[in-house]
Amino acid sequence: MALPNEAVSIAPLMPAPTEATAAERPDPAALQPNLGAMVHDVARAIRRRFERRARQTGLAITRQQARALLYIARDEGLSQTAVATLLDIEPIALGRMLDRLHEEGLVERHPHPTDRRIRTLWLTPLGWGVIDRVLAINTEVRDEACAGLPPIAREALMRSLGLMKDNLSLAEALDNAAVSE
Repeated sequence: MALPNEAVSIAPLMPAPTEATAAERPDPAALQPNLGAMVHDVARAIRRRFERRARQTGLAITRQQARALLYIARDEGLSQTAVATLLDIEPIALGRMLDRLHEEGLVERHPHPTDRRIRTLWLTPLGWGVIDRVLAINTEVRDEACAGLPPIAREALMRSLGLMKDNLSLAEALDNAAVSE
């Protein structure tokens, strides 16, 4: 038994390399970043650029909070559950986010007109001002990300990503339907 400060080798746990195992390794091209990794890396870089630009302009908001505000702006009166679904986060996490946005004076919660269990979300005038700033930052970041891409390539990229999202949403819905049967 090794003491806490002793070095422990994992070499005995790993098989010694042989010609057979080397021949079974995947093609090196298969080990390169794939579509999912690349989309993830680009999304992370966009989030970092957005948050940096927001800080530089004095806008104390995260990319996720900006996304929530944009969903509310697109369709005021959405329920908290609907926004949580659109953001793909748990309702409790959205609740905490909305608490902060409410404290900042950006969002109001109103009771649903026919279902008292539901709270609808509305932007305040200050929230609409933040939306203008978010849209300006989004444009800057998008222009940085797409530098060198002609407009037709940008449009094709957006159409392709939209189609991929739709394809994966459909596959997910079919899987969920098959599980519930």
